[in-house]
Amino acid sequence: MKYSLSDKQLELLKQVAAASKAFGVQGAHSGVLWALEQRTLVKTGYGAAGRRTAVVTADGRFYLKHGKHPKEAEAQKQRLKDDPAQAALAPADGPALLVRVREAGGTLTVPDCGPKTRARWRAAYYHALHHGHVPNGCKLQVNGRDKGDMVLKVVDEAAEPPAVPAVEVPDELPRKPHPLVARTLKELGRSKTTADTRDVPDVVPMNISRHLTDRALRIAHALITEAERRGWEVTTDSSPHRGEATHQLVIRIGAHDYPWQITELTSKAPHEPTPQELRNLEKNPWAPKPPKYDHHPDGRLRIASPHQSSYYTSPYSCADGARRKLEDRLGHLLRDLDQLAVNAEQQRIAKEQEEAARRRNWYKALRQARAAQITQHRGAVLTAQVERWRLAEDIRAFCSAARQADVAADWTQWAEQYAASIDPLADALAVPADPPAPPHDLHDCFRGDTYAYPWPFGKDGQWNLADDAMGTTGD
Repeated sequence: MKYSLSDKQLELLKQVAAASKAFGVQGAHSGVLWALEQRTLVKTGYGAAGRRTAVVTADGRFYLKHGKHPKEAEAQKQRLKDDPAQAALAPADGPALLVRVREAGGTLTVPDCGPKTRARWRAAYYHALHHGHVPNGCKLQVNGRDKGDMVLKVVDEAAEPPAVPAVEVPDELPRKPHPLVARTLKELGRSKTTADTRDVPDVVPMNISRHLTDRALRIAHALITEAERRGWEVTTDSSPHRGEATHQLVIRIGAHDYPWQITELTSKAPHEPTPQELRNLEKNPWAPKPPKYDHHPDGRLRIASPHQSSYYTSPYSCADGARRKLEDRLGHLLRDLDQLAVNAEQQRIAKEQEEAARRRNWYKALRQARAAQITQHRGAVLTAQVERWRLAEDIRAFCSAARQADVAADWTQWAEQYAASIDPLADALAVPADPPAPPHDLHDCFRGDTYAYPWPFGKDGQWNLADDAMGTTGD
């Protein structure tokens, strides 16, 4: 378990410890309190009024005094105690280290250890690295040199992913830039403050400071040109949204569209209330408070989905950073889009296969339901025939007995005629015609949704749907 505390957790622990009696827990504290209780730093209960309370434990007081959990302190003592013995087991040089890594399958993990043990492993790593003991075509990597678990790994350089090709961004915008870039440049005109083309059709959507437009257009030209060179389509898309037209620029890879725009990042700074805001608060304490922070454009550019927000992060985006510029990340952006398209296509195919399987199973179950309906119908016809045949035989036997009892001849004669009329064996028997198959007649035999797919039976009850229309080959 991770025993370190965040600022909120530490602050609540201090409040619980400072309370003269059980600390009353508020709703906002529930999640933080649960984290403290899992670390055995507090105990919770319920007061007389049913309100949840918390008190600090001995582990909690130890944490406040020493800045660490008792179990962390005990583990550190144990590491120091075992450090000399563990250091003696560490490899003495680079070749011994490589043998140990090879025996571990190429990746060796040394659990969190003491300083002497860590120093011995680190010395063996540097010995292997600087004295040519690493095999040709391989790299020796290490993580956790200073703290935590040490992970040593021998990596085959040929197995490493290839470098991402860079996208060359011109130093100056070409005389004949891409048509989308040319239309964007024409749309900007002579605006002096900001360049906002997000609501303009058939241009590169951007929302940046005016002095960044030349760089943004050069980046857009390079990105669009490279995407088209790869066989992708870069096109604009206009669609209605809430009664208004929305315009997007998309990179279309196969059947998948990825909209993007260029925006300028902002930096956050504490808001300084203006005199007007202060006067408004003095006049009306219930007036909305000024924002806590101000966001100022800082000259950094970003390419991302226009749908990105504080609640939704685009799966593809790149921006200026502390070490690399946006121009250096365009190749990675196109690689991410390519991988997203591959994954999306695989998901589409998988969904189509699942839908085809559902369709096949639905029609298969419907065939079985139809067979069960025909069986029930024929069984009912057969049962009725047997009942009529038995009744006819019983009437004939009755007539024979009636003649011996001198019953009126006209009655027995009529009875024998009636027996002949109901006897199914009096005529040639044949398989009865199949019943009709409308959806409502199959409810007893078919438990699924009868309207999920096109109904395959005609008015005569015959199957009249082609196999390709139902996603099956007649199974």
